Parts: sequence; structure tokens; C-alpha cells
Amino acid sequence: MGFLNSIDVSASGLTAQRLRMDTIASNMANVETTRVANGQGPYRRHVVVFEAQNNKPSKGKFKSALQEQLSALSGVKVREIRQLGENEAPFRRVYEPANPDADEEGYVNYPNVNVVEEMINMISSTRSYEANAKVIEASRAMAMRALDIGR
Repeated sequence: MGFLNSIDVSASGLTAQRLRMDTIASNMANVETTRVANGQGPYRRHVVVFEAQNNKPSKGKFKSALQEQLSALSGVKVREIRQLGENEAPFRRVYEPANPDADEEGYVNYPNVNVVEEMINMISSTRSYEANAKVIEASRAMAMRALDIGR
């Protein structure tokens, strides 16, 4: 892996973690949203799904294929931003018969967003972002040091 490749890998991590933080912030902002614009009930939690970003496909024997894959890795990319359905994370039901969004039994469905879980995910995403930023800074420092040695 070359010098610039390490910066590219970390830059892809920065971009992916930034999108994850934005998605988490959106989840937290909509924790009390009982009705979305399209009328499909309460807000549904969104999650970001990452996958490895490869430059080239591998072919051949296992050892050579493994080495090709390791050298072909060029970071991370967002595969999708997925909404969690009610079967994956049920809505929070609260008895509020006076609420206009209440059903015939008087219960209101609130989003399937858990603020504590979102805060934990935000901390994890922030730490990953900081780690990628430090890798870029360390790569820059190593390049500057190599230039100093060459003088």
C-alpha cells in the first residue's frame, strides 16, 4: 500500500463516518416525529450500511486472491442508508388519547429510535472519524519527515 493510498483509505473513512453522523443526527432530531410527510406513520430509524471498496476483482488460487484483495482494498463506501422496519425495531407505543395521531385504542406510535443507542453510535462514529483524521495527519507528518531526510 502506497503513501497516497493510506490517505485515500482514511479519506473514504472520513466521508463514510460523516454520513453516519448526519444520519444519527437525523434520527435524534426525529425521535418524537409521529407522522412523516408521506403519511406512512411515525419516522423510521435510518442506519448506514458500509462495505469495503475494492479496485479490482480477484481470480485464481486462495493465497494470490487474498493478497490481491488486500492490495485492492481502497477504503470504505456506503452501500445504502436503510430504514428499519417495525419488525426489526418496533415502534414505541404511548397511551395518549388526546393526541391527534392516536389510534382507536388511544395509543400513539412513536419512532423506533432509542436516544441512548443513537448517542453510543454517535460516539463510535466520532471516534472513527477522529482515528481516520489522525491517520491522515500521521501520513502527512511522515511525508514531511521523509522530505526533510532527503534534503
